[in-house]
Amino acid sequence: MTTLRIATYNIHKGVQGLGPAQRLEIHNLAHAVEQLDADIVCLQEVRAHHRKLARRFAHWPEQGQADYLQPEGYEAVYRTNALTRHGEHGNALLSRWPVITTGHEDVSDHRFEQRGLLHVQVDVEGQSVHVVVVHLGLLAGSRERQIARLGQYLAREVPADQRLVVAGDFNDWGGRLHQPMAALDLRTFEGIRLATFPSRLPMLHLDRIYVRGLTPLHAQVPHGRAWARMSDHLPLIAEFGM
Repeated sequence: MTTLRIATYNIHKGVQGLGPAQRLEIHNLAHAVEQLDADIVCLQEVRAHHRKLARRFAHWPEQGQADYLQPEGYEAVYRTNALTRHGEHGNALLSRWPVITTGHEDVSDHRFEQRGLLHVQVDVEGQSVHVVVVHLGLLAGSRERQIARLGQYLAREVPADQRLVVAGDFNDWGGRLHQPMAALDLRTFEGIRLATFPSRLPMLHLDRIYVRGLTPLHAQVPHGRAWARMSDHLPLIAEFGM
């Protein structure tokens, strides 16, 4: 049985703090992503560019954050979800395995929150695995409608007999999305609630990995002062059998 190690991580655009205390964490995040040692890393709140912060921080990377965070030997896929005054941000996927196809779907529910699905098909030892990276809205109704649109997208783009991973920041404070995800034949680790937010005192299970056609084996969340500093979320790392 092949074991597939998958991580999901909201990196908070590579910057932490407010005002004069704001600090650049993207360089530390690059080391952190490498330490995850995951076959597939799903990232949210990733920036390709931001003019204002690039002027403020002398060591702002010249390339986009997805490419900067990409460990040696990995492929990086990035798509923009939201356009802002000084830049943009979106979802990314880093893969140790070859990328076959990529896609993107706008699932914005209203004009104040721009959201999207990043779809990447990878080849794992000759077997196809579809991965969809999500970052859902802050309103419960928005999240439920976005899951419905996810279902429509999957029915259109992912064959029912192929392995599927849906991972990211679900912003699901009350656990209301488990049932609609199960209706899409997507399940996560049963009986395990791994809190990832806020990183300094994690209480909420916002970051999740749902799968179809894979066997959940193990899941963990790293803790410690360094992890708490880099983002307001902690990463979730899980292993699955194929």
